[in-house]
Amino acid sequence: MSENTPLLSAPDIQKSLVSLDGWSRPEASDRIEKEFRFKNYYQTMAFVNAVAWIAHQTDHHPDIEVGYNRCKVTYSTHSAGGITAKDIDAATQIEAL
Repeated sequence: MSENTPLLSAPDIQKSLVSLDGWSRPEASDRIEKEFRFKNYYQTMAFVNAVAWIAHQTDHHPDIEVGYNRCKVTYSTHSAGGITAKDIDAATQIEAL
């Protein structure tokens, strides 16, 4: 990820989040996140592996918190210092799972 990646404006972020069910920008932070819930550990880990595959393919890696039946995915473009189109694109791909 290049340091020249432009940050999205607050209105652009909010507009993008409207189409991403359950994704939010906590307290106007520099990240977007969503917590996913599953029936069991196996389903949770299958989801985590799918997210890891997307991250590898796009070379854009989220922070992932994993519990027995939940997974929280957080995106921020660290090299740009906030939220970019790359984060929205990655969240969109995860929603397609």
